[in-house]
Amino acid sequence: MSINVVLVEPEIPQNTGNIARTCAATGSKLHLVKPLGFSIEDKYLKRAGLDYWHLVEIFLYENLDEFFEVNREGNFFYSTTKGKYRYTDMKYEDNCFILFGKETAGLPKDLLSANPDRCIRIPMINEARSLNLSNSVAIVVYEALRQIGFPNLF
Repeated sequence: MSINVVLVEPEIPQNTGNIARTCAATGSKLHLVKPLGFSIEDKYLKRAGLDYWHLVEIFLYENLDEFFEVNREGNFFYSTTKGKYRYTDMKYEDNCFILFGKETAGLPKDLLSANPDRCIRIPMINEARSLNLSNSVAIVVYEALRQIGFPNLF
């Protein structure tokens, strides 16, 4: 039982490292969709993930088309500041996929417009543009895990 965190074209290695640590601590799987804004060998990526890398199951894809081809049966949610629903409004299930876009642009607009009823947002004041990516992942992942009963977590 787990949640799948999908980072589409992440740009900042420290964010991805922090997200990998969240995935390690929660038993979530991490999916990285290229292009990445850093090398997998990046020292900042490794430092942010600390010594948790061996606890994370990581999948790497050349692009979104490959990701959806491999995971075509997935239950997908799309995190965006433009989401119609709050992240707490959704019913998450075991093995669902939660997609997060790159730090500077979010998820592709055509992906969001094709899935408006699966787009989720974290509530915040109008003047705030967005939260840090790693904070957003942690917030949504823990809600999804709460809904499925925190499997294998103590």
